[in-house]
Amino acid sequence: MEKKLRATLRLKNGMELRGWSFGYDKPCDGEVVFSTAMVGYPESLTDPSYSGQILCVTYPIIGNYGVPDEGTDIYGISTNFESEKIWVRGLVISEYSFQYSHWDAVKSLDQWLKEQKIPGIYGIDTRELTKVLRENGSMLGVIVPDGETAPEPADVHDPNLDNQIDIVSCKEVIRYGSGEKKVVLVDCGVKHNILRCFVDRGVELIRVPWDYDFLSLDYDGLFISNGPGNPEFCRITVERLRKALQGDKPIFGICMGNQLLSRAAGASTYKLKYGHRSHNQPVRMLGTNKCFITSQNHGYAVDPSALGPDWEPWFVNMNDGTNEGIRHKSKPFCSVQFHPEASSGPTDTEFLFDEFISKL
Repeated sequence: MEKKLRATLRLKNGMELRGWSFGYDKPCDGEVVFSTAMVGYPESLTDPSYSGQILCVTYPIIGNYGVPDEGTDIYGISTNFESEKIWVRGLVISEYSFQYSHWDAVKSLDQWLKEQKIPGIYGIDTRELTKVLRENGSMLGVIVPDGETAPEPADVHDPNLDNQIDIVSCKEVIRYGSGEKKVVLVDCGVKHNILRCFVDRGVELIRVPWDYDFLSLDYDGLFISNGPGNPEFCRITVERLRKALQGDKPIFGICMGNQLLSRAAGASTYKLKYGHRSHNQPVRMLGTNKCFITSQNHGYAVDPSALGPDWEPWFVNMNDGTNEGIRHKSKPFCSVQFHPEASSGPTDTEFLFDEFISKL
């Protein structure tokens, strides 16, 4: 960097934290959330589930391994990122590493943020910020470089009032891979490693927009992806899921997919105080002593108390007891709140893809 420009992070509760601007030197606003992941900032920044949010990364040093090439594989799937662009509105970190070193890096984090017009702020006490967000909950905020003007956080539009899923979902049907079995993927903001997990297992994948009438398609299995924001916006998807549940074709959901399938099964959803965003969330498979370390990114959770009699909770979060998955007692329908495809994060539960495909 050739210059250092001061910047301020302002929160809705009136708190202000001073730091230095990097990336795009313009203001931004959004819901301020935190992630405790130690690695994986290229994957996190391109995760559509962060749409509408300013991300605080708690790990103290960010940028030290740069940013890889934005290449695609033979199917048109990103080789290094989780989507085609950065989805966070802004980035908050403690210490920015001006020098990067990695065999796969082609540019710095600062350069990448500038190219995609994403503001960042470093020099922030991210531990203190995280304590505030844990105690008060995720809240609206703004990043303002000196010399720029921005609305007060209290006047910022809440991104949770918008249909973030519609913003990030694909706009047309896209097909990937080939194979004897066809899986329809309802795109609520899918991560590209989910696409990889399917095509690498020899499945033809049909990716459709969140509000597409997938019941009109011929398929062997149905998958509902992760995505950002409030699941209540996807009522049309839930209605179609209820119709799909009348059949016997396997259904599998991840993250937002867990919330939508749960709503179709009779449960409700609610907003968490500060969400789960990390690589170290322990979950237990109910009825067993099996525990797994999982990657997660969501701000809403399922209340399984109103699940229909044919359903049961499948996984539970060992930190706060919240629901981490459901399954049907007799039919091949299930979903999880965590990310078995990881990227980044632990791959302890990737076997769930094999289980789903084995039922097709």
